[in-house]
Amino acid sequence: MSSAPAHPHTNRLAREKSPYLLQHQHNPVDWHPWGEEAFERARRENKPIFLSIGYSTCHWCHVMAHECFENPAIAEQMNAHFINIKVDREERPDVDRVYMTYVQATTGGGGWPMSVFLTPDLKPFMGGTYFPPVDKQGRPGFPTVLQRLAEVWQKDRNNILTHSQSVTEQLRRFTVAAAPQEKLVPEEALTHCLNELAQDFDADLGGFGNAPKFPRPATLNFLLRVAAQPDTAAAPESAVRDRKAAKGMALWTLQKMAMGGMHDHLGGGFHRYSVDKFWHVPHFEKMLYDQAQLACSYLDAYQTSRAPAFAETARAILDYVRRDLTDPEGGFYSAEDADSLLTHGKPEHAEGAFYVWTAAEIDAVLGSDSEQNALFKRFYGVESAGNAPQGSDPQGELAGKNVLIQRLSIKETAQIFGKTPEQAEQSLAESRRALLAARNLRPRPHRDDKIITAWNGLMISAFARASQVLGVAAYRDCAQRAAQFIRKNLWKNGVLLRSHRQGPSDIEGFPDDYASLIQGLLDLYEADFDVGWLQWALDLQEKQDALFADGEHGGYFSTAPGAPGILLRIKDDYDGAEPSANSLSAENLLRLSQITGNDALREKSLRTVRAFGDQMAKIPAALPQMLCAAQAQQVKPLQIVIAGETDTAQTRELLEEVHTHFLPNKLLLFADGGVGQAWLGKNLEFLRSARPQEGKSTAFVCENFVCQLPVTERSELRPLLSR
Repeated sequence: MSSAPAHPHTNRLAREKSPYLLQHQHNPVDWHPWGEEAFERARRENKPIFLSIGYSTCHWCHVMAHECFENPAIAEQMNAHFINIKVDREERPDVDRVYMTYVQATTGGGGWPMSVFLTPDLKPFMGGTYFPPVDKQGRPGFPTVLQRLAEVWQKDRNNILTHSQSVTEQLRRFTVAAAPQEKLVPEEALTHCLNELAQDFDADLGGFGNAPKFPRPATLNFLLRVAAQPDTAAAPESAVRDRKAAKGMALWTLQKMAMGGMHDHLGGGFHRYSVDKFWHVPHFEKMLYDQAQLACSYLDAYQTSRAPAFAETARAILDYVRRDLTDPEGGFYSAEDADSLLTHGKPEHAEGAFYVWTAAEIDAVLGSDSEQNALFKRFYGVESAGNAPQGSDPQGELAGKNVLIQRLSIKETAQIFGKTPEQAEQSLAESRRALLAARNLRPRPHRDDKIITAWNGLMISAFARASQVLGVAAYRDCAQRAAQFIRKNLWKNGVLLRSHRQGPSDIEGFPDDYASLIQGLLDLYEADFDVGWLQWALDLQEKQDALFADGEHGGYFSTAPGAPGILLRIKDDYDGAEPSANSLSAENLLRLSQITGNDALREKSLRTVRAFGDQMAKIPAALPQMLCAAQAQQVKPLQIVIAGETDTAQTRELLEEVHTHFLPNKLLLFADGGVGQAWLGKNLEFLRSARPQEGKSTAFVCENFVCQLPVTERSELRPLLSR
């Protein structure tokens, strides 16, 4: 039996673990990973660096790779004139953040693939995103860009070096945070943010702005927390209107997203974003951080509204992650690709191929003349000629295809087909199961099986919270196994590591790894009441402070001091696709201070928020998660203590009542009479004395560490929490 022929090209990326870097190991480009070997070669040969940053499930990264990096003639240009470096932005967010700042500042936009040209000392002098393989529509192709820059480097190198030095100094000044605001007025920033969002809100279709539309869960978190502020007799009428408006914007957006094509109606979970304003045609990659945050948003919406559809959407997200993104040892994988093969064994591929349907393909599964088929097509907007809106498919990959999108309510569908709502839903559920089974026979998209600490922290939060709100013990088990995986594999010698694939990486964790994991552990404690998670969270917070804290102005830098190869030490503040580490840290520090009674932690939380006071005053909609932290600092701490045994029917009833309410700033503690209560009680006097009353599990509702009279019945607890 003959072995497979050797590939004609293999470069240094073959030694890496990152799926993204390995995708490029056989390019004819002489790629280097980010590191001193590449930097030293650039200095020795006095060549500029071409830096390409992307990630393994990025559609346009694949496009540029096929068009340019697999082209021998273009690769020859690159190898002759540049030292070429590939970076996985998910492995190295510190590198990505520096050069994304440059690209956004100089071009007005950014994205991936990101293409940046650097001097040998890593200073940028030209950048962009995707470049086509040929000149077209007045835009230079990548070979033209390479040729021009190579010529300029040879003829006018000193000018490039002077320009890059100037740009770097400007970036350094730009990234230095303003002095902290000692007299932050969060109410004004909150109102300003709410007004900005209201002006941008799409009242018909949900979401904010026009196409493309991104989910951005931090914005939804902010709106639902505004809506959750308690009514008081002294509250002005405007505040009541603001709460109602915030609730309406969040719930309508979540409803329209769940109905849209960005939502995978068969397999659960959400794609990255919608290319159109209707939430219809997405970019089809699925990212773990989206699943984690959106699951929490739908859980919050369910608690806020009690609408079962929100709970079902959250459950479908979590079941998708359990099924398709969970490592056998418990960690969570990073993503699934947008692109996939059209047919097994053939090279042709397309974006969304795994997910879209022709009408004939649905007929083959459900029966061309069946009522079940007709009902399904009507409900999900299936058309014989395809249903992609005009302008949403520039590459023509969706011609004749359908992206499932809910067009009717269950009630409307039932009326059309003369059925009860229950019968209509049963028919749809049977159709979804049959089509999912058929879809699973198709070639699956590539899965990035890298386990990233930060994203796992977000997912631990989602599973922990879902186990409480939905009452599913298996979700708690998922959160526990992931936390145990990280502690075993990525917490080494008191330092957190960034990722794991075929073993832990040698890249140390960044502030978002610490902050996201700490949040996950705090949420996991409230699901299983194991104080070991709290103790680890405190250790992680101490290490985060030691590595990244700005002792002068507050907040956290994105890198440790003296990090090799990092041009700028940035203090990240933008709550974008992921919440910033600073926003999460401000919330974590506040929660930890309430758990431990440590005022120093509360002061660090306050200083973190103040460090970004200038940004919150000027552009509050860019920092919605930070505003959540600022708001939490202004309210009296709410502690709910359950005293008793952890797994009795009465304890479960009291906990179910707690989890019925959306109380975003609550702290839930358990007094078990054992080591957990003893550890917590060292610093919390009110918890030391919490005991079951008359042999029954007992709830204590405490505001600002002062407890009301204990209650033992769910009916007695409800009005205390409803206030």
